[in-house]
Amino acid sequence: MTRFALILVAAFALGQSFAPALHAQDRARLDDLFTALREAPAGGWEAIEEQIWDQWSHSGSPAMDLLLQRGRDALAAEDIEAAIEHLTALVDMAPDFAEGWNMRATAYYKAGLVGPALADIGRVLTLEPRHFGALTGLGLILEESGDLAGAVGAYGAALAIHPHRADLREAIERLEEELQGEPI
Repeated sequence: MTRFALILVAAFALGQSFAPALHAQDRARLDDLFTALREAPAGGWEAIEEQIWDQWSHSGSPAMDLLLQRGRDALAAEDIEAAIEHLTALVDMAPDFAEGWNMRATAYYKAGLVGPALADIGRVLTLEPRHFGALTGLGLILEESGDLAGAVGAYGAALAIHPHRADLREAIERLEEELQGEPI
């Protein structure tokens, strides 16, 4: 039996609910963190961003969190096929876990599967419209596909949520300059 199969068997054996909804207390915590992120002074936002990512990374099920970590580890090792397998198992068993979809979108993108990556980004944003990581990924894909105006929109949406991202501000400025030079 492969390691992947063993993980799945262990996940089922735990008897966890594999599609936990975001609890009201978790939603309230995220709301507070997003408010703090918007209001944070320069230099004070990094810890808040890290807390948001931490909240997004916890599904409520240790088994699903393990699948997420396995997917991330596979991505870090450039084993894209294994990452897609782990993350597909995750979204199949926890379809309301936005970060599972976000990480699978990343894996699909790294595999050159832009259509599936965009579909997964759509699912992330349905579940968590404030997911600045997914919006940034959307902007990157749109920019690479030549939809500069769409990329500006996606980057702008991410920047509205996370106003401390200088890289997004710079990308918007660069793309707006390019758009001004395009014929109508």
